Amino acid sequence: MSIALKQQAPARSSYDVVIVGGAIMGASTAWFLSDNPDFKGSVLVVERDPSYEFSSTGHTNSCIRQQFSSELNVRISQYAADFFQNMRAYMGGDERVPEMKIQNYGYMYLADTDAFANVLREAHKVQVKAGAGTRLMTADEIKAAYPFYNVEDIVLGSINTVDEGYFDGFTMFDWWRRQSKERGVEYIANEVVAMTRNGAGSRIESVTLASGEVIGCGQVVNCTGPRAARTSRMAGIDIPVEPRKRYTWVFTAEQPLDRELPLTIDPSGVHMRQDGKTTYMAGGHSDIDPGVDFDDFSMDLSLWEDHIWPAIATRIPQFEAIRVIREWTGHYAMNFFDHNAIMGPHDEVENFIFLNGFSGHGLQQSPAMGRGTAEWLTYGEYRSLDLRPFHFDRIARNDPFIEKAII
Repeated sequence: MSIALKQQAPARSSYDVVIVGGAIMGASTAWFLSDNPDFKGSVLVVERDPSYEFSSTGHTNSCIRQQFSSELNVRISQYAADFFQNMRAYMGGDERVPEMKIQNYGYMYLADTDAFANVLREAHKVQVKAGAGTRLMTADEIKAAYPFYNVEDIVLGSINTVDEGYFDGFTMFDWWRRQSKERGVEYIANEVVAMTRNGAGSRIESVTLASGEVIGCGQVVNCTGPRAARTSRMAGIDIPVEPRKRYTWVFTAEQPLDRELPLTIDPSGVHMRQDGKTTYMAGGHSDIDPGVDFDDFSMDLSLWEDHIWPAIATRIPQFEAIRVIREWTGHYAMNFFDHNAIMGPHDEVENFIFLNGFSGHGLQQSPAMGRGTAEWLTYGEYRSLDLRPFHFDRIARNDPFIEKAII
């Protein structure tokens, strides 16, 4: 989809940090830089669509979970939960910042095979060791706690109702942008269309904007979501990230449930959750899941009737009679190498920094990832969580970061 953009010129001819993309990752990085007293530099954020209408951030289902199989991913989400629920304190006690809470209906993973049940058991050990409140449940225990489920085929369930569920990530995003602008971060509506490297090829010297300006840069951060591969190619770098369609439906039920619906990960691959007091949300994708064009947001009209609705009505018989009231298509920035973030510097182009390929985890991981990237830009190292396992060099080594809890 083409975006009618009134391009803005930057105020300066060079910046210490140029962030390409101003959605959730760009906004997080900019805010954490502005919040770090040791960072004294100038920051430019270049965003091609300041409405964020077609961004992954704009299409997010805004959920947070600690049920990952790797401890690092668990701790990343734990920091996000703490940041979000103490946002005013993190933002200097600014009384304009609202007090926020997670809607803790939790995630319910349902296993219908012994093999997947064992995956849940192993992940449970990791989560509990990290301090998560995850509980394993037998089919009978699930039925007692949530009578609306059909559990005839279920071997085991896993749920955590502590700091897991829905959170208002867009408010967090809005305040990151607002405060960082007040602190001197410059946001412009424009688009980076080219990059120039030095003679040795070891650094990006400048970026070129769609409006013609050539901007010098100390460091460049790629925060362009599903467009990350295109941005990286401007620097002569290939990364395994592409847009993948993810479909969402919001619906009402003729017979509403008598308690909140956890974000249920059904063995069919369909997920569903409480949305409002009387509405529910379901999501999924087609079995054939190719990369798509950046501007392709068309719905698969057969997917609901052929796959999504049958799956949720089978799992929750009360959802046999439902009415869709809203639907949309969004994009995952899919890292098809290992479905985890790609971050940190390139191994040859040393001032080109990745923050890409979150594969559906971006919103909930944005506080830790923005903080870590700001640390790397400021100190050349991480001062909180060690995020080096997500660095780009693992791709060159063909050493994937294994995370089994991918939705």
